[in-house]
Amino acid sequence: MQNIPGPLLDRMEVVDFAGYTEKEKAEIAKKYLLPRQLEESGLSGKDISFTEDAIMSVVTNYTRESGVRQLERQIGAVARKLARKIASSEQVEHKVDAETVRELLGRPRVHPEHALPESEVGIATGMYYTPMGGDIMFVEASIRRYYGSREADATTQVGPGGPVSLILTGQLGDVMKESARAAFTYATNNASSLGIPRDRLGAIEAHIHVPAGAIPKDGPSAGIAIATALVSEMADRPVRQDVAMTGEITLRGRVLPIGGLKEKVLGAHRAGIKTIIIPKGNEADIEDVPEEVRKTLSFHPVETLSEVLKIALVPADSVEPAAPLEMAEVA
Repeated sequence: MQNIPGPLLDRMEVVDFAGYTEKEKAEIAKKYLLPRQLEESGLSGKDISFTEDAIMSVVTNYTRESGVRQLERQIGAVARKLARKIASSEQVEHKVDAETVRELLGRPRVHPEHALPESEVGIATGMYYTPMGGDIMFVEASIRRYYGSREADATTQVGPGGPVSLILTGQLGDVMKESARAAFTYATNNASSLGIPRDRLGAIEAHIHVPAGAIPKDGPSAGIAIATALVSEMADRPVRQDVAMTGEITLRGRVLPIGGLKEKVLGAHRAGIKTIIIPKGNEADIEDVPEEVRKTLSFHPVETLSEVLKIALVPADSVEPAAPLEMAEVA
């Protein structure tokens, strides 16, 4: 839609079609795509059937899309390979399972992210949306202290006790970089209330990285994830591994609404996330999430970053005191 000129878009009625859930794709495949591909491959009446696991394997391991076109292509590929085996008088299992799908289609081509196995310091789980659907991403933060002389440059902010360098990596776009700077400013200006020790302020270097560096990333919705990762690293408090979050952040710590909530939540659910933090302004959008998914998740609408941190960070009384920062000499 962003490619449509504004004056033209203003004169159009926009009808949004949300992507299918994995369960919906499996039902479409079972009732419509599979019978059609079996018929086109000459397998009608050959008593060929697909198990639920086989269909779900094609959906999750071999396709990544909001619709079902690629899903039908992959089902058709399985059907044609079965037809060739039958025509060659090879032994064929008439009930196709996930193992048969792997044998016919080869190694999985889609590798969605999964929730971290344990809570870690300096790593927060964000959510993102693409036309192919939603998924989770990890935001990593690392802090170290400078000693020796160092001159400020264009990328340097001045914090309490000396210059502060903010390094951003992972092919982040301009909007995402601005979110990172806003998150860092909020963390340093509110260090006392956030439980950040004084020895973790001053002349420090803050490095924020979003993995999958070959993929460009942009947008403001990772703001609270970036802020949570930073505060976690500076306060030495782990971020809960079962929590994912999305929302834009302001310099005052307010959390603003974002778009694509349904797809983001579905991606987080697929990754094994149990708790979702969303902006208060997106609370009504929860109704767009399928009921079977909503029942398995805990939603927390928030208005401020302090609310986010209360949910996302492991309680301070269960964490050992922060270790001294690694020192780095910079001339």
